[in-house]
Amino acid sequence: MPPHALDLILLSDTFAVSKLPTDASLPPWAAIGPFFSLTRTADELVCKESLVPQGVTCDRGWKCFRVAGSMPFSLVGVLASLVQPLAAAGISVFAVSTFDSDYVLVKTADLERAQRALEQTGHSFRQL
Repeated sequence: MPPHALDLILLSDTFAVSKLPTDASLPPWAAIGPFFSLTRTADELVCKESLVPQGVTCDRGWKCFRVAGSMPFSLVGVLASLVQPLAAAGISVFAVSTFDSDYVLVKTADLERAQRALEQTGHSFRQL
């Protein structure tokens, strides 16, 4: 059993990680839906795959789950308890942490294996 057996919520949408020009503003199509992440780096954005226009460089086909509820910043090891079993199963992740929670994205083709790996370590899933 991991130090944090977590209740995880699987989001119903499929997401894409897109590359944008360094000086780009948040495109209006990206900020639709219950989850999007804009982290100002040189050029990345995460949003619903169906919103990304043709011609935008992106990696499509990511499913997302998040930790249910909110967690204090002082809680240690939450993300590790999620990514360690996935790494052991050979599953690549894209993680996003927010003020209240952690989000983990895995490729759609890996979702069932990811769920099994996490459930085997004590985590549970529900659909949103």
